[in-house]
Amino acid sequence: MDYLAISNLPIFWLLASLTIIVSAVQTILFVRQANKATRECHLDPQLPKQAFKIGLISAIGPACGVFIVMVGLMAAIGGPIAWLRLSIIGAAATELSAATMGATASGVTLGGEGYTLTVLAVSWFAMALNGAGWLVFTGVATPALEKLRDKMSGGDIGWLAAMSAACSIGIFGYLNANQMIGAGGSIAVGPAIAVLTGALSMMGISRFIVPRYPKLAEYSLGIAMIIGIACAIVYDFAAA
Repeated sequence: MDYLAISNLPIFWLLASLTIIVSAVQTILFVRQANKATRECHLDPQLPKQAFKIGLISAIGPACGVFIVMVGLMAAIGGPIAWLRLSIIGAAATELSAATMGATASGVTLGGEGYTLTVLAVSWFAMALNGAGWLVFTGVATPALEKLRDKMSGGDIGWLAAMSAACSIGIFGYLNANQMIGAGGSIAVGPAIAVLTGALSMMGISRFIVPRYPKLAEYSLGIAMIIGIACAIVYDFAAA
C-alpha cells in the first residue's frame, strides 16, 4: 500500500471524526451559553439570532477558500488529516505551509517524488506542532489578557468597543497585507484586487444599498467578500 492508501484508512477517518464531534459539541454549548446570557442580560432574543446569521453569511467566503485548499491537501496528505486540520483550525494557508515544511525538512516536495509514509508522518507532526502552540497560549494567556483588557478600558464600555475595533482592524489589516505581498516584495495583483474590491464593495453597500434595504446590513460583509473573491478569480482567468 502506498502512503495515500494508508493515510485514507477507515481508522484515520474514525479518529479524525472524534475531534470533529468534540468541536461540534463545543459549538452547541457556545450557542446555549449565548442564549443563556441573552436571557440573564434581558436582551432582545432576536439579537443572538441576528448575530448568528451575520456570522454564517460572512463565513461563506473564507469557507470557500478553505475548501479549495482542503481538496489540494487531500491529494497530498490524505483526506482524514486534511478534514481534521481545516475543520478545527481553518487557516488553510498555514496548514499547507506546515505540511510543506514537514516535507522540506525531509528533503522532498509535498506529494512529490520520494514522499513516503515516513515523510507523511513528518508532515502530520509539523501540522500538529504548528497548531499546538496556539492551543497552549490560548489556555495559559487568555485569563491574563482578559484582566489586561479590563485594566486598559477602565470599565468604560465605549473605550472597550473602540479598542476591540482597533485590534480587529490591525489583525485583519496585517493578514491582508501578507496576502498582498508576493515574491520579492512585489504586489500580488490577484489578492490585492480581492482586498480592494471587497473593501470598496463594503463601503458601497453600507452607503448606498443598506439605507434603502436595511435587512441587507447583516449580509453586507459576506456579499462584499464574495464580490472580492469573484473579481480576483476573473482577473486570474483573464491573466492566464
